Amino acid sequence: MLGLMQDRPLLISSLIEFAAQYHGAVEIVSRSVEGPIHRYTYADANRRSKQLAQALGSLGIGLGDRVATLAWNGYRHLECYYGVSGIGAVLHTINPRLFPEQIVYIANHAEDRVLFTELTFVPLLEGIAGQLESVEAIVIMTDREHMPETSLPNVQCYEELLAAQDGSLDWPGFDENTASSLCYTSGTTGNPKGVLYSHRSTVLHSLASCSQDVLGLSSQDSVLPVVPMFHANSWGIAYSAPMCGAKLVLPGMGMDGASIYELLETEKVTLSAGVPTVWLMLLQYLQQTGKELPHMTRTVIGGSAAPASMIETFEHDYDVVVIHAWGMTEMSPLGTTGNLKANMAAWDYSDQLAVKSKQGRAVYGVDMKITDDDGNELPRDGVAFGHLMVRGPWITNGYFKGEGGEVLDDGDWFDTGDVATLDPEGFMQITDRSKDVIKSGGEWISSIELENIAVGHPDVAEAAVIGVVHPKWDERPLLIIVRNEGSNVEGPEILDFMKGKIATWWMPDDVTFVDEIPHTATGKIQKLVLREQFAGYKLPTA
Repeated sequence: MLGLMQDRPLLISSLIEFAAQYHGAVEIVSRSVEGPIHRYTYADANRRSKQLAQALGSLGIGLGDRVATLAWNGYRHLECYYGVSGIGAVLHTINPRLFPEQIVYIANHAEDRVLFTELTFVPLLEGIAGQLESVEAIVIMTDREHMPETSLPNVQCYEELLAAQDGSLDWPGFDENTASSLCYTSGTTGNPKGVLYSHRSTVLHSLASCSQDVLGLSSQDSVLPVVPMFHANSWGIAYSAPMCGAKLVLPGMGMDGASIYELLETEKVTLSAGVPTVWLMLLQYLQQTGKELPHMTRTVIGGSAAPASMIETFEHDYDVVVIHAWGMTEMSPLGTTGNLKANMAAWDYSDQLAVKSKQGRAVYGVDMKITDDDGNELPRDGVAFGHLMVRGPWITNGYFKGEGGEVLDDGDWFDTGDVATLDPEGFMQITDRSKDVIKSGGEWISSIELENIAVGHPDVAEAAVIGVVHPKWDERPLLIIVRNEGSNVEGPEILDFMKGKIATWWMPDDVTFVDEIPHTATGKIQKLVLREQFAGYKLPTA
């Protein structure tokens, strides 16, 4: 027997339509590429998204066609999120920090027909436009006054495109499983692979995101997603904020501490989200200027592990609750968030901090387990660590065009590539990527935990740990440090600081100092590059 409930498709267009209907006067504030702060409302965004949808139709774009963006977090990019997906086309957000060859590869692989770009990236595109095989038109996201002289072919002006339409479109209906957007992985090994989201998966992910135990977004919030809209759909905030009617503050290309602080202060931001490197810049700015964060009540930190020292600084010095989160492009991306349980409220802060330093509890909709190399499930005791496996309605079941082959096992579990523990309270902690874990004498050592402890030293700006070949133990950890400006800290001081915080046999065998640690386009440490750089390194214990 089936229930007698209406079967209405879960479509992305319903989010912006709902926001316009019930939160129409709520602001969307953007730092524009042209310079000024831009303000308008959800009602304006819905109307202009419809104008964009009509314009795409005039360019011949329809169901299933891929439309690319090279853009910052701003109101025009938000309009692309809804104008493209709203007519059943596929929004392909391209990370402009990729190498030009990678941008060419993914644009051609996606078979993008139209490409929207900011003024910032016109020179980049001029250098590769001749290699873009399927792109029929390039739309520069500005007005006629700011249109540049350019050699790009088939160029159109965004504002002129919209001005030619009346916005009278009724959002079309179609199957909720229709593809909505396409994001490519960072491609640290091999070519990037495409993750193709659906309308259904996106709306379900947004519903989960708004729940109190996840991000707790509501119409009471002013939210600033520092995480780019080209990183897994800005962790879904471009969808979840309109769903609940939260004020949306978009930082454009201003990612430095002063620029972020200005928006936090003037727009009374209550919730923000970003990677640790961004928050490090903000905290340094606050410490240098003596400024406070009077409005922000919580911040989401993900992308890489947040050091305990950063969490404690936010919470003790600025009264901002840190929500440690974890996910992947393949997971839309949210998988866990680190909100404490009720029984933890009475714990000493040191015990709470130990939990907050983990990546959090599974979000409803995400099944999670850890396994050994043979696929056997391991206990959830917080001690055993193994391969982290996930499944759920917003987790990929394969890459675009079948790249990478079958990615699910017989039980539909997806191997995240992370090594993790699960504790009895349900909190997960990433101990490493499976390719980065250090195997010493048959046992595993977590490079991430060593890095997080080292970064807690006041003279350390950044830390990375890799395994170096050892004649007796197979591998031993090498700690690579970037000093804070003006610091002369040496290796023995760092190792002394780490004593008592880890098992003795986990202690790095050596410490070396560099001016810079290499990162991927998404801000992750490039361990492969470091392993190549230190391939011949001889440890003093070898």
